Amino acid sequence: MITGIGTDIIEIDRIQNAISRWGDGFLDHVFTAEEIEYAQKYKFSAPHFAGRFAAKEAVYKAIGNNKTLGWKDIKILNDGDGKPYCVLKDKKFKNKILLSISHTRHYAVASAVVTK
Repeated sequence: MITGIGTDIIEIDRIQNAISRWGDGFLDHVFTAEEIEYAQKYKFSAPHFAGRFAAKEAVYKAIGNNKTLGWKDIKILNDGDGKPYCVLKDKKFKNKILLSISHTRHYAVASAVVTK
């Protein structure tokens, strides 16, 4: 049973500008060490950071009115096949979160579906 859905889209330049302006301070505030390591292995890391940013927003929307989640409480990783998945810091959350992330030259988009 689906209990929530969320979608987010972001301009990749917006994330690139934040990285250029605030550098590691921005990255460390929003992303976990694993997320940073993943994105920085690419020559152009901004689309990958933007995709993870959009995924975190989509997960937040799909979960609903949870004002206790911070940026780093939602971790977006990839399995061995490259499929994105979400790890929540809240161990009491038992539902499954399905993710899809995509980006073009200018935008990154993500969708999240929460199921029981």
